[in-house]
Amino acid sequence: MVLPRLEHVGIVVGDLEAAKAFFVELGLEVEGEMTVEGRAVDRIVGLDGVRSDMAMMRTPDGHGKLELIRYRRPAGPGGDPEAPSNAPGLRHVLFEVADIEDVLARLQPHGAELVGELVQYEESFKLCYVRGPEGIIVELAERIG
Repeated sequence: MVLPRLEHVGIVVGDLEAAKAFFVELGLEVEGEMTVEGRAVDRIVGLDGVRSDMAMMRTPDGHGKLELIRYRRPAGPGGDPEAPSNAPGLRHVLFEVADIEDVLARLQPHGAELVGELVQYEESFKLCYVRGPEGIIVELAERIG
């Protein structure tokens, strides 16, 4: 079986506006926003009484998308925004950037903090993990050489 493509990755957030601002600063574009609710939504996500706001973010090339979701109801369990990089579950998303130091500087006012260090990996990439809003870990990669 061959998958046609990966459509998007969904990330649940508490502060949709802060998450959108962070990813816009990173270079993603808001493709669309909407609020969803109703029996069909309840059945899809396996919850009752769902009402959620969503923002679809896309990379400038149009090939990558993140769906940011804020549930108005029902209330969900709290997550661990300080979970380490090796905790089970979806742990990070990676974006290739042209100037990693510039991107880091632009993301800091949006709450981004280095998880470890900015490191040159062999002769191929400069890499780092940053923790953004809601504890989301974003890996940044600048191709070198």
